[in-house]
Amino acid sequence: MNPGPPASPLIGVFDSGCGGLSILRSLRRALPATPVRYLADNRHLPYGDKPAEWLEARAGQLTQYLLQGGATLILIACNTATTHTIAALRARWPSVPFVGVEPGIKPAVAGSRARRVAVLATSATLASARLNELIRDHAADATILRRPCPGLADAIDCGDDKAIDARLDDACAALRDAGVDTVVLGCTHYPLVADRVAARLGPAISLIDTADAVSRRVAALLGCAGSATASPAAIELRATGDAELLTRAARRWIDPGLLAAHCGV
Repeated sequence: MNPGPPASPLIGVFDSGCGGLSILRSLRRALPATPVRYLADNRHLPYGDKPAEWLEARAGQLTQYLLQGGATLILIACNTATTHTIAALRARWPSVPFVGVEPGIKPAVAGSRARRVAVLATSATLASARLNELIRDHAADATILRRPCPGLADAIDCGDDKAIDARLDDACAALRDAGVDTVVLGCTHYPLVADRVAARLGPAISLIDTADAVSRRVAALLGCAGSATASPAAIELRATGDAELLTRAARRWIDPGLLAAHCGV
């Protein structure tokens, strides 16, 4: 299905599910007058256990769909997809601006008093070559703990509060025991429950979320400036799987008044 060419500029965003809503929430604050088409690939979630070859092929399909719909910039609102696919996407579409999301190792190490930082992320992100590069370039004199949280992204996508709390209890207990003073939220799903993470870790442990930095990068590439008085532009929600799941998540995490998501990609 071709959604038809909307007005320019248009930010095309994709993620495995609702995690990228944490980035969309920041975009809404930074660029309220810029329309966004958000595509949740929830028919194939989670991405964290997918092989790199599959991720690259799938990211190409989602990008093609968004570009055919008139997107002028592609935002990969997923750490796993960014670390494994953004280089290939840029090579395939050299004239298209791409913005990715990757763990905030540099600001985390810069702000860590004890030089002990944890990265809370999917197994795929934690094992990626890009994370190794970030640690090599910005954390040579720091201790970096890689902590997976299996099932947390799925629980957030489903809105399963009981499962979210159970997985956070285990992960945060391990982080406290490790003696870290800074935690990188290395999956875009996790900032959606940052308040619960903070409540379990306590005020002595800082959380790093790169959503605002990502939004600033998007604004710079589009040459757009936010305005507190600008009329909000449309946010179009699309899903490859359960559209109602995306609708509920978007209304919970961003705006109760958002229009229902469509399925048909």
